[in-house]
Amino acid sequence: MKIAIIGYGKMGHEVEKAALARNHEIVITIDNPQEWETRLDQLKQAKVAIEFSQPDQVVGNIHRCFDLHIPIVVGTTAWQDHFEEIKARCLAEKQSLFTAPNFSIGMNIMFMLNKQLARFAERYCYQLSLAETHHIHKLDKPSGTAVKLANDIIALNHDYDSWSLDTPADHTLCIKATREGEVFGIHSVEASSPADKITLTHEAFNRQGLAAGALAAAEFLVGKTGVFGMEDLFGK
Repeated sequence: MKIAIIGYGKMGHEVEKAALARNHEIVITIDNPQEWETRLDQLKQAKVAIEFSQPDQVVGNIHRCFDLHIPIVVGTTAWQDHFEEIKARCLAEKQSLFTAPNFSIGMNIMFMLNKQLARFAERYCYQLSLAETHHIHKLDKPSGTAVKLANDIIALNHDYDSWSLDTPADHTLCIKATREGEVFGIHSVEASSPADKITLTHEAFNRQGLAAGALAAAEFLVGKTGVFGMEDLFGK
């Protein structure tokens, strides 16, 4: 499969390694706006693009891929304010988009466990909280993964109607976000009662899990039109 990598930072390099190990071909890497024009012929060869750029670049990158009818897997977070706009264009033009707050298979298993915990926490009067830690270079805070965990809890547990960053309040789910060192990503959901405590934690040791999930999404996306996420990949 011929792949374009959009955003050639640490994640872009990790995706490249994973793709080459599976005998895919990287036809182009794009890491600045000028390369969209100067390397257009190479880009048009791609059957799918995998995007890990910056939050302020991602929407433009998606539109550029749509202009060329190149299916795109988006790993960048903190652009969801534009999701409905992107989704509308994708569906209207029969484009192909795969997006997720986290492409790690393990993290997506935790998403499913978190939903179960949210339901039981309401039924049995547990208080919930979230914590996440990432490296100092991460731009969004809280992480898109933490927001996904929080929104799933709010959707399933009537004790909470919103979330806030580091500020506990009634009916508000508190997310504690820490930026330190070179931590790849740690996410925890805690359910506590006067009797005991339950903690779900996912810790990434490196970027390999993210790259493997993004590549699996790219393989899944080719030949399809519409908007997809990890639950589609998992066959739910």
